[in-house]
Amino acid sequence: MAVSGLTTLVAIAAVLGVIGYRVFKAEGSAGPVEATALLPRGARVISAVPAEGRLVVTVEVAGSVEIHTFDLGTLRRIGRLRFATEP
Repeated sequence: MAVSGLTTLVAIAAVLGVIGYRVFKAEGSAGPVEATALLPRGARVISAVPAEGRLVVTVEVAGSVEIHTFDLGTLRRIGRLRFATEP
């Protein structure tokens, strides 16, 4: 009984060790990310808000409003929403 209990304890410790290693390795492997978002001349950033792993930036361009969405991990633009009035 003692041998099987000890074997189970070692197996559980090994699994927890692997999980802990992968969590800490994943957190430390990603270095700082730098990016430059190019905006049209005269554009003005109204707001920038992090939300659910994304960065949502509201921009005013030539009197109209656009929302640009970026992935927080890579800072790549993943979407743009333009607003326009109906004719």
